[in-house]
Amino acid sequence: MSRAGVSRVMTGMDRELELELVAQLRTGDAAAFDRVYGEFNARLFSFLARLSRSRDVAEDLLEETWLRFVDRAPRLRPDTTLGPFLFTVARNLYVSYCRSRMMEDSQTADMIGLWPLGTPRPSPFESMLASETGRRIELALSALPALYREALLLVAIEGMRPAEAAMVCGITPEAMRQRLSRARAAMAKRLDERDRPAWASLKEVTT
Repeated sequence: MSRAGVSRVMTGMDRELELELVAQLRTGDAAAFDRVYGEFNARLFSFLARLSRSRDVAEDLLEETWLRFVDRAPRLRPDTTLGPFLFTVARNLYVSYCRSRMMEDSQTADMIGLWPLGTPRPSPFESMLASETGRRIELALSALPALYREALLLVAIEGMRPAEAAMVCGITPEAMRQRLSRARAAMAKRLDERDRPAWASLKEVTT
């Protein structure tokens, strides 16, 4: 399967090589874990930081994500797709965190400069964030309800297909498509005319 066929599961790695890596993880291969860690650590932190709007929370949840991964690696299904698997673990930990603390989604925090954006191959969204327009779009994203925010993070930043993002969030593909549509509409309302061309371009890339 091509890289497009598995979204951004492993940068520069096709499905056959990913399956070999999963097989190595199932045997406890430390080098395989290091490779997965190097690929996903910054991406998981970026996702958790934007979702939680807190560096401290993101760091704690990221550590727990990797602990869960190490624990579950020997029991991975041979056909596991690593990206959706890891983001599902991270997302579920965030949901548990919110429930345990009865966290209000309206809580505010400064999002800019909290996390590294760098990945081996930045998504169109990440490339755009380097601009002033990108910063305004980032702030608009931070104001969205968590359900909409996570949908855009998974699809726009991580390049997942809606069906993969739906799997991460535990909903149907149709429900995810509806959530994405509402999230994009909410973003459009929060942006002024000078930012809308960039946002429209991003929508084309991530639809």
